[in-house]
Amino acid sequence: MGEFLQHILNATILGGTYALLGIGLTLIFGIMRVVNFTHGELYTFGAYMVYFFASHMGLNFFTSIAVAMILGIALGALIEFVLLRPIRGANIDTTMLVMIGAWITMQNLEQFTWSGVAKSVNHPFPLDPLVLGPLSVSWVRVFVFVFAIVLIAATYYLINHTKLGKAMRATFQDRDTAALMGVNINGVYTATFALGSGLAATAGALLGPVYVVTPGMGDLAALKAFAIVILGGLGSVVGATLGGFILALVEELGAGYISSGYRDAMGFLLIIIVLLYKPTGLFALKERYG
Repeated sequence: MGEFLQHILNATILGGTYALLGIGLTLIFGIMRVVNFTHGELYTFGAYMVYFFASHMGLNFFTSIAVAMILGIALGALIEFVLLRPIRGANIDTTMLVMIGAWITMQNLEQFTWSGVAKSVNHPFPLDPLVLGPLSVSWVRVFVFVFAIVLIAATYYLINHTKLGKAMRATFQDRDTAALMGVNINGVYTATFALGSGLAATAGALLGPVYVVTPGMGDLAALKAFAIVILGGLGSVVGATLGGFILALVEELGAGYISSGYRDAMGFLLIIIVLLYKPTGLFALKERYG
């Protein structure tokens, strides 16, 4: 029982950052109908920014995470303004090729800038784990979980209880009608891509200190983000959140009771099963975000 509870605890903590990845992608894909292939690189960008500011610039660890989040938002807004806005209305093939090109370019820039050597991020938390009976967890993972939950709650509030969120939901439901009602569609698209990018960068900034930072770390993160969106259902922030926790749980139990080598495979096996029996996802919303 103690081992099982430890797996549940590990999955819960990891699920928070998975949820951040999924929420960011479902916002972009749901509102803009853009397959964001740069999502994983924005995740990597956030991890490298924490490494750079905390390890090289001497900034406080927590300040470095805040800076990484802000820079992720700014980079997302830049990508939308420079790459996506000029091709608004183009067919999906053109948009996908542009985003694939941006993904490859960003990854190679990271490789050129930081080399392929893995980097570790210094953090102020004690190395001794927090022990709760038969359970133990590192302090940095506790921080990651709490920060992720706060950010998920803030995103949900923004979408459901602010003017920007109302504009985003209106654009998701019917872009043309929203434009007729005075919604600045270009502004909503930029804000949406910036928010989704900021969430991805923050997920990378949070997990960078837990693992190591490499130029290719975003590839698997992007695949998992797409899996979470498929699992939770397009158009649902709650679905993306729950999808992140479900994916983490399946991976953790698969690694613990089958083989650690099948950790990632177990998650994608779940996606195949969900697609076979519920192609719209477990929590899909057809009419609104929520």
